[in-house]
Amino acid sequence: MIKGFFNKRKKYATIPSKKGRKEVPEGLMSKCPKCKTITYAKELRNQKYVCDHCDHHHRIGSADRIACTLDEGSFTPYDENMISKNPLQFPGYDEKSVSDREKSGLNEAVRTGSGTISGYPVMIAVMDAGFRMGSMGSVVGEKITRAVEKAIEEQVPFILFSASGGARMQEGVLSLMQMAKTSTALNQLREQGLLFISVMTDPTTGGVSASFSSLGDINLAEPGALIGFAGRRIIEQTIREKLPDDFQTAEFLMNHGQLDQVVHRKNMRETLATIVKLHQPYHGGDGHA
Repeated sequence: MIKGFFNKRKKYATIPSKKGRKEVPEGLMSKCPKCKTITYAKELRNQKYVCDHCDHHHRIGSADRIACTLDEGSFTPYDENMISKNPLQFPGYDEKSVSDREKSGLNEAVRTGSGTISGYPVMIAVMDAGFRMGSMGSVVGEKITRAVEKAIEEQVPFILFSASGGARMQEGVLSLMQMAKTSTALNQLREQGLLFISVMTDPTTGGVSASFSSLGDINLAEPGALIGFAGRRIIEQTIREKLPDDFQTAEFLMNHGQLDQVVHRKNMRETLATIVKLHQPYHGGDGHA
């Protein structure tokens, strides 16, 4: 009788198979990489991808960045169909580029176009780490240069959001040439007396940090963003010294005079709108500047 009782209990104590378990749909939840708090993806998006528990700024794609920066429906994309070639015949580069396009839904690591912020027209370029870690190749440099030239043509401010691992190794020196090309275009923008706002996000490293992303008339960054040229380990091995824990963070750069302001993502749109407004040309008729 006792044996029969336990046999009966066993029937109800059986752990269901993996097939029988209800799985959480992919993309429904998101875990914060800093505090490990799990949040509904929809809720996180409503918070502009900032953790409600530890204030960590998640990396976001160019589409979301544009949506929370520009006036709704004002964005007009430029040069969307430009695609990188394989000028050095680097093995496997063509296949990886196709894979990146399929995974990210982008043709390259930067989106460019025009739009408005609080009604003020601007030209904008937004790098996307979802495409080959936002690496700077020939097309990235060309698209940014064209956006700057368009800003000169339209006589409007240029805003750049950087998110990049640096130069794209598969394009060798052609990638490094983009540092000079984009910097030259930005110098022409400055000669025209037009505003360039650079916003550095996590990460902004390598040749991107060493060229156009650091050349803003006003340089901003998001909290906690990794910003720097070489990696921490390489620098420590070179100078044979231990670096501060917050080295190469936005806050460290701010404290050492390399940034004008660290701006929370929830305040970024308002901050940009204010800066653009303050730099509008004066058209009054009373003779005062």
